Amino acid sequence: MYTAEQKRFRPKTVDQIEAELRDLSMSGYRVHKIFLADGDAMTLSFRRLQDIMRVINIYYPNVERVSSYCLPRNLKNKSVEELAELKKMGLTLMYVGCESGDNELLSLVEKGETYESSLAALQKIKQAGMESSVMILNGLGGPELSERHAIQSARLMNEAQPEYLSSLVIELHQDGDRFIDKFDGRWRPLTQPELFNEMYVLLDNLELDNTVFRSDHASNYLVLKGRLGRDKAVLLNTIETAINRPGVIPLRQEWQRGL
Repeated sequence: MYTAEQKRFRPKTVDQIEAELRDLSMSGYRVHKIFLADGDAMTLSFRRLQDIMRVINIYYPNVERVSSYCLPRNLKNKSVEELAELKKMGLTLMYVGCESGDNELLSLVEKGETYESSLAALQKIKQAGMESSVMILNGLGGPELSERHAIQSARLMNEAQPEYLSSLVIELHQDGDRFIDKFDGRWRPLTQPELFNEMYVLLDNLELDNTVFRSDHASNYLVLKGRLGRDKAVLLNTIETAINRPGVIPLRQEWQRGL
């Protein structure tokens, strides 16, 4: 979406950000959480992020949480010590769109990341005392790469042990044909049973100690919520029921999945 002119990524100056925060604080509007929007704020330098966090602390010293998107490659030039300093200033949660743990699939969709780069970033986040919320894209590999996508994504999560994990269903809108061309025309959207089966394989292979799991985004047909590994058996049973006993568990209708 950042190829559209009105959405092209441009860093704001700290003065602009301070003016926005000052105006908002003067309005009396209560702010509990702050998200560093609109794109990936981790592309900014450590010094710029420090300046932004200082301004946030001036106008909202008691904010509960500051969070940001985070592409793994944007942490390569940031040390654990620098991230720990940002965490001390209130930046505590990173949203990391890993999408998959399978290197072939990541290469096909031109993610610009690998299993190894994603793991390194997630480990660095944890070492700095921050939390990570990881997104995996259900159906990303189509039917041909479905199983390995699920298994390798589970393997990545098992090594990283993120605090939060969510699954979204891939939706093609603009440039859908260009995406399919990456697979030499072999890609197609998974059917509901195929999506559920891929989710089953993912969860079945997950060995997480204490991760909040959510599959409740608007794109998901089947809503799943729990804590892994405590609720793993319950979640697997729910997926089995959705596959083998259609109609027993309510699913989102297409009109409810509008994005």
